[in-house]
Amino acid sequence: ENVGKLKKLEYLNIALNNIERIENLEGCEELKKLDLTANFIGELSSIEALKYNIHLKELFLVGNPCTEFEGYRQFVVATLHQLKCLDSKEIERSERIQALQNYPEVKQKIREQEQAYLLKRAREKEEAQRRMQEKKDKKQKQLESKLGSDRPDSLQNKENHQAEGVRKQETWRMVEDDEEDRRFWEEPTPYTPESRLETHRYIEEKRRAKDNIRESKKREKPLRTLVTAEGKVLNVNVPKLQFSLKDDEENNQIILDLAVYRHLDTSLLDVDVQPTYIRVLVKGKPFQLVLPEEVKPDSSSAKRSQTTGHLVVSMPKAKEIILAKQKVSTAIKDSDCNTLQKNARSRQVEKLEVDPSKYSFPDVTKIIQEKERVGQGPIKLQPEKTAETKKSYVDLENNEDV
Repeated sequence: ENVGKLKKLEYLNIALNNIERIENLEGCEELKKLDLTANFIGELSSIEALKYNIHLKELFLVGNPCTEFEGYRQFVVATLHQLKCLDSKEIERSERIQALQNYPEVKQKIREQEQAYLLKRAREKEEAQRRMQEKKDKKQKQLESKLGSDRPDSLQNKENHQAEGVRKQETWRMVEDDEEDRRFWEEPTPYTPESRLETHRYIEEKRRAKDNIRESKKREKPLRTLVTAEGKVLNVNVPKLQFSLKDDEENNQIILDLAVYRHLDTSLLDVDVQPTYIRVLVKGKPFQLVLPEEVKPDSSSAKRSQTTGHLVVSMPKAKEIILAKQKVSTAIKDSDCNTLQKNARSRQVEKLEVDPSKYSFPDVTKIIQEKERVGQGPIKLQPEKTAETKKSYVDLENNEDV
């Protein structure tokens, strides 16, 4: 359906399908190669629809019922003049001339064989419908028998022997499925579109049954309790990840470092911060941790490391505690600021200099010489000290031996 809208299509491969008639390809103007291998084309006259595909060079009809018709190749060669190769065999010029010469006779034969094939197909369809109906009736009977076996008495017995019953049912199902598979695949069936569809449906049913069993097993698994009925939050680590919880007193916050897998996509992480606990879903698996103090969920932040892949969640504490260290540091800072300001002022005064070339002032610093400065103490005591020193020098004797 709608393949004819593909104007620039050059190669179409629809092998291994249930096609019984060639149609709806007139619109494929650029079609060069058509593969119809292993289909159910019995109406060989339907290839006349390909006359309008003037660029068609190769055609494959191997594995179709029409290839068994007498004069099949001659009919195709004579009908499609643009064709260069049929069923991987090149069409020679002599073959085409001969096919065109015998075309009326061959066409008549093909028509007769087509009619016989169509009658055969009608019988096959009836047979397929009958078989389908029989299988439906059989399944219905099996369901009724199962429903009859599941009476209240039998249900009570099952409750008494539940574990054994489940095991027996599983083994019985496995044996029954194997037997059904063996019967289905060993049973001879005609090569028809209906048998092919039946095989496809059977495989699909088996796949669905397996999927249902898997889903039921998944449903049977009890959900992990994260919060008890009393409202108590539990610590859970289903993904089995390494983690560290740090109390950052300086910044008044709690930091959780969760060792998430490096190559895990961030979209598979779901972080939920609550006042008393934090929950992280890693690929649907919950990691839950009760916090030592109450935090602010609104101002919390979650970051992911680009190198290690770790998830770091920073959670500010709800109670803002002012520490003693912070007080001292603030006082020191204030005093430091004051001293800096004073120093700056004093430095500003000291840095004021006068250019001596412009103004001439007397040098006040050299008025009193340093040599004339007297030692510490009152003026009265100074001459006494000098006298004592003089006396001590007079009493001394010069000893040459010393």
